[in-house]
Amino acid sequence: MDDPTESPQLNLPPTMSLQPLTPPSDHISRMINANHHQSPSRAIYSDRFIPSRSSSNFDLFNISQPSPNSPAVADSHKDDNSGTYTALLRAALFGPETPEKKDVLGPPSGRNIFRFKSETRRSLHSLSPFGFDDDVASGVSHSPVKAPRKILDAPALQDDFYLNLVDWSAHNVLAVGLGNCVYLWNACSSKVTKLCDLGIDDSVCSVGWANRNTHLAVGTSHGKVQIWDASRCKRVRTMEGHRLRVGALAWSSSLLSSGSRDKSILQRDIRAQEDFVSKLSGHKSEVCGLKWSYDNRELASGGNDNRLFVWNQHSTQPVLKYCEHTAAVKAIAWSPHLHGLLASGGGTADRCIRFWNTTTNTHLSCMDTGSQVCNLVWSKNVNELVSTHGYSQNQIIVWRYPTMSKLATLTGHTFRVLYLAISPDGQTIVTGAGDETLRFWNVFPSPKSQNTDSEIGASSLGRTTIR
Repeated sequence: MDDPTESPQLNLPPTMSLQPLTPPSDHISRMINANHHQSPSRAIYSDRFIPSRSSSNFDLFNISQPSPNSPAVADSHKDDNSGTYTALLRAALFGPETPEKKDVLGPPSGRNIFRFKSETRRSLHSLSPFGFDDDVASGVSHSPVKAPRKILDAPALQDDFYLNLVDWSAHNVLAVGLGNCVYLWNACSSKVTKLCDLGIDDSVCSVGWANRNTHLAVGTSHGKVQIWDASRCKRVRTMEGHRLRVGALAWSSSLLSSGSRDKSILQRDIRAQEDFVSKLSGHKSEVCGLKWSYDNRELASGGNDNRLFVWNQHSTQPVLKYCEHTAAVKAIAWSPHLHGLLASGGGTADRCIRFWNTTTNTHLSCMDTGSQVCNLVWSKNVNELVSTHGYSQNQIIVWRYPTMSKLATLTGHTFRVLYLAISPDGQTIVTGAGDETLRFWNVFPSPKSQNTDSEIGASSLGRTTIR
């Protein structure tokens, strides 16, 4: 067929014939032109669900309802407005979104670190970060917490039993090792300062403030110890000597002790040119706990060899050896009230807090806590101490000494409570865990009151984020 205008001829059965096409009906025309001629009586449905807001109670979420003629209503079917409405509704119901945790050594640069955010209150007792034991002493108040629970978000806070990543200075500044960085949080102003970044191939294993000045020691995974002047954010020096990571630090005036996975303890005089002045040998595994006595005459060390050793200022071999623990000894605390009184705690297979008199070389008592003992600290104001725990209850316990009666059991962490420090005034403790939070607890009375009838509970510091 050469003529394109000629109609094609089809070979059809006798019962069939071609019918001319008819114009579309008015109903079909209205559907085709629905964008221009809206039917007053029938709605046009599509395959996409668009929620109706006509029955929404906007006052419930403090959202002003737009007028019918506003541009927002006219464009309500657009994806951008739908996303905005969804975001507003989600924020009203669940609070602002928080960044996801990232499994990296260093926290993301865009994260807000140590920034408080109050938790949604369901009830006084359900959100209280502590629960009193049934056998709590009658003198302790059972009053609920008056202030909301306060938490600092600490992304990249490592869940490693053998590290010591939190310390509180005499100048009320909290130092925290997060991944490969050290951050400072001023408890008076809530100001956050990034002190140092060790780089992607290194990480912070321990931090320790000098007793009276602004010097901070930082132990690294490469076996080095850095000394920083926090007031100027300047590194003073770097000291070597260890072959493996440095997980424990303890100051005694200008003398700094460092314990390592290489099983040794190095004594460093930061005034001397040498990196260390003596080496203490005795542990058969990683040194994870170090504490100088308040009179600076004795150094206690704990290791993954289940041993607790005591050294004097000049010894290179332990003068006292305690082998009763059956798991790693990280938790060590000297009493500020009685000379020579030492407390130590064992790991998962041990679960015990033991008390020693180093003056008479006597084992005084033992308390089975039922879970891994991660840290110990004595109150400076009253004869009480706090223990933090891991497997399996992740709790914090306030004890009265020497009866070892429980004054309070504090809960809230969802991972092992691996880190503990006490405020300069001796009233507040801060705990850190693998759940990447720091929590503040007001557990001890002030030095002036010396009154154990005060309330034990959460401090009024609030929930924040570090960075």
